[in-house]
Amino acid sequence: MSLHGPWIFDQITGMGASAGATYDAVVIGAGHNGLVAAAYLARAGMSVLVLERSERLGGAVASGEVTRPGFVHDLFATNQNLFLGSPAFAELGEDLARHGLRFATTDRPYSNVFPDGRSLRVYQDADRTRALLELHNAADAAGWDRLLELYERFAPLLFELYGTRMPSREALRQLTRAHRSLGADGLDELGRLVASSTRALGDDFFATPEAKALVASWGMHLDFGPDVAMGALFPFLELFTDMRNGMSVVEGGASRLPDALAALVREAGGEVRTSAPVRRVSVDGGRATGVELESGENVQARRAVVANLTPGVLFAGMVPPEALPDDFRRRVARYVYGPGTMMIHAALSGPLMWAADEDLHEFGYVHVGPYVDDMARTYAEALAGLLPSSPTLVVGQTSAIDPSRAPAGGQVLWIQVRMVPPRIEGDASGSIEARGWDDAKQPLAERVLDKLERYAPGARDRMLDWTVFGPDDLERHNPNLVGGDSVGGSHHLSQNLLFRPVPGWSSYRTPVDRLYMVGAGTWPGAGVNAISGRLVAKMIAGERARRARRRGALAGAGAAGAVALAAWRARR
Repeated sequence: MSLHGPWIFDQITGMGASAGATYDAVVIGAGHNGLVAAAYLARAGMSVLVLERSERLGGAVASGEVTRPGFVHDLFATNQNLFLGSPAFAELGEDLARHGLRFATTDRPYSNVFPDGRSLRVYQDADRTRALLELHNAADAAGWDRLLELYERFAPLLFELYGTRMPSREALRQLTRAHRSLGADGLDELGRLVASSTRALGDDFFATPEAKALVASWGMHLDFGPDVAMGALFPFLELFTDMRNGMSVVEGGASRLPDALAALVREAGGEVRTSAPVRRVSVDGGRATGVELESGENVQARRAVVANLTPGVLFAGMVPPEALPDDFRRRVARYVYGPGTMMIHAALSGPLMWAADEDLHEFGYVHVGPYVDDMARTYAEALAGLLPSSPTLVVGQTSAIDPSRAPAGGQVLWIQVRMVPPRIEGDASGSIEARGWDDAKQPLAERVLDKLERYAPGARDRMLDWTVFGPDDLERHNPNLVGGDSVGGSHHLSQNLLFRPVPGWSSYRTPVDRLYMVGAGTWPGAGVNAISGRLVAKMIAGERARRARRRGALAGAGAAGAVALAAWRARR
């Protein structure tokens, strides 16, 4: 057992190449959204430079051999369904495949386990899933049918909005079309569903505690404890989208996704540099003009600076405070990060033997709550600064999806521990005295493995080696994961939809002209979704095209046009 991987948390600084180089766009941070933005901009003919502070690309999309040689673990994000369903993948997928990006998919996406060897399992086979629910409880099966009907009605609109800038004319058009197709009653029903907590959604549609836990466990992937309003939306979509599509991971390791995106950037003439931390954004006359690296190098940006950073990281010192209105700085200071996450990675000698038996060892995710009240208690304890007495586990059986991740006979286990406090005030069980994560992560990991052992007897005996990353390790690897918040900031209503990252600035722009934000701190939030990077790139490229058309129109207007063109350039 080790407390962290051998390479992932090294603090690297890098020296630049040519001082004073100029590009059309500079991207800060090579997380997947930063790379997506860079790829689109480079393919639009713009000169692009991506600067990444770490020695590796990808941010929270990373993989490595952190237990034993030959066992490849996704260190943070693992489920790639959002990326596969994104407009970016639809447009770039063939080219990404040329650069080695492949996906492995299981038709056994997720399940939940309960005491006494019981489970609920969701297959890509909808009929099989429904039949198992019927065997469990007829009322649960009927509720599943009713909820599936709502998914069929509402999912097209919700996914359209998910991929649309907020606010925008396109979003307004989509809502107008939805009003015509759904009617007032349909929109009311959708609004009630969106506003529900996961507990309320489970109570409305299901009869048994087991079926209700199916809903609540998906909320815990974000920061939606069972009683948080608006927590039901993400689980509502995940329940059935994963049933339709299965669950996918990157074949060979998550790092191959950012590596393929970077290859697209370079192929289109862009540059991607690692070990190149940015110290500050250069601002002149209210406009972003480039960046200064920690090495002292200055890089100029003609058209845009794109920051793949959360607002606290970007505006707490990287942007000169005098360039920001007081009201905006106050709003950023109120940006809230959610509870932390702890990760455990294990190399196994064979698959887990779950007490619920059946084929559970073949599922992508196994949720271990077990029940809604247990998850609510865990959430409340984490918010209170307490190490949870029985944390919720998302057990990812990665090599069951992608056998290439482990040597023959071996297995890779990915355990996301949700939720934990970023700062420790105490222990809900009263047995862990440590108040710092350096000392607390090992005993809490032992508690987690004890819980896993109760549901998968013999799990410890199959562990060849394991390693644990605490919330402090997550933030050390990626400063955007403040306090180990793996979702880049709370997704509660006060900073979601039109309020993400802060009210009045939800459309990726900032008070500094030509400085844009992408990533989990912007709409639509966490997940490997590629949405914000694509939308920002299209905004920047569209503005460039409009400027070119305007210059052309003025240039073609004779002497008067020349005077107007000179005046326009002076204003710029």
